[in-house]
Amino acid sequence: MKRVVLALAFVLASILGPARAATLNDDGLHVQPWFVETFLDLKQDIDDAAKLGKRFVVFIEQKGCIYCTEMHEKALADPKIADYIKANFVVLQLNLHGEREVTDTDGKVLREKEAARRWGAVGTPTILFLPRTSAEAEGKTAREAAVARMPGYFRPPVFEAMFRYVREEAYLKGSFDKYLGENKPATN
Repeated sequence: MKRVVLALAFVLASILGPARAATLNDDGLHVQPWFVETFLDLKQDIDDAAKLGKRFVVFIEQKGCIYCTEMHEKALADPKIADYIKANFVVLQLNLHGEREVTDTDGKVLREKEAARRWGAVGTPTILFLPRTSAEAEGKTAREAAVARMPGYFRPPVFEAMFRYVREEAYLKGSFDKYLGENKPATN
């Protein structure tokens, strides 16, 4: 039953209309209406996203973060960028100082703030792009299993390029810098 509810939540998040302005949640984080709520079991989340033909990504943010605000008000407010992410990714937001329990890809249960430290998120936003399947993460932490990582906020064209880099699996061929050099994003 839990899997059915979670799958339904993923589907609903995927088909919501065009990008809308972020709202603040009870923790003071900007939240997009298409971010998902899950049972916070990352291996299950990876596989549930894969069933939808999408990649799973974790946004780590904190209250009062000016770069998180800019990410929501600029990059994620751009319908082209938001629509691309919604079509290709399932996004889970975690709080750098949060208390919810998260099951890491190696099975260890941690509070959000402990997971963020374990994954090396010292600033926000930090975005972890996880592998296509949980089997690829077997025995690894989310930090070790991540196929790419965005340490901080990138301006909108580069922000979008990072999502394309992961979706196209260009990380298998080379670095993000190389990808950017070969796929110059248009500047805004």
